[in-house]
Amino acid sequence: MEKSKVLYLKINQHTVVKKRQVILDDIGSMECTDMRILQQVKQIPLHSFSMKKTQKQMEFFSVLKVISLIHRKYPNLEVESLGEQEFIVEYPAVKAQAKWFDLLKLAMLCVVIFFGSAFTIMAFNNDVSVTEVFDRFYLQVMGVKKPAVTELEIAYSLGIVIGLFVFFNHIGKRKLSSDPTPIQVEVNKFKTDTDLTMIANANKEGHTNDVS
Repeated sequence: MEKSKVLYLKINQHTVVKKRQVILDDIGSMECTDMRILQQVKQIPLHSFSMKKTQKQMEFFSVLKVISLIHRKYPNLEVESLGEQEFIVEYPAVKAQAKWFDLLKLAMLCVVIFFGSAFTIMAFNNDVSVTEVFDRFYLQVMGVKKPAVTELEIAYSLGIVIGLFVFFNHIGKRKLSSDPTPIQVEVNKFKTDTDLTMIANANKEGHTNDVS
């Protein structure tokens, strides 16, 4: 009967687990018409992280390793992988950092972003000579020399602020729309590229858990 059964397996590229004993149910999703087989496959052990280490632990696996573990229990079960072919399982550091240290890092990050953004805007304004452009534009339209502060500077300053809110799709904790923000897109790209690089390095160094 098991020859006609198919197990569909979808593994995540990077899974962070909260327990040291990792089972197949922790790393992705599975589907099979036989619920008994499905439940037993989900409980198959994949890896056990060391209890002696308190720092972050990461292991790299090939989907063939998972399939081999399933076939040990069900040799005639057909397994179709719909997810990642190679993936990462991470067990976070046991000792969490102190809250004051997280707040300190957040404060430093805010300072760097604030002054970095201010410097970038000033450098841009200086490169394109915004002040000179405003002077010429005011003289051409009004026919007189531009004062130190006019509607142009006020509108320009407000436009930068509004543009930042619209671009980053955030006002405080509220999003202006359901679309992902540019930061979320870039962070997601960075995480994906980082995972792919770590997997490639693990393959080169022979650290990937694959079939023997």
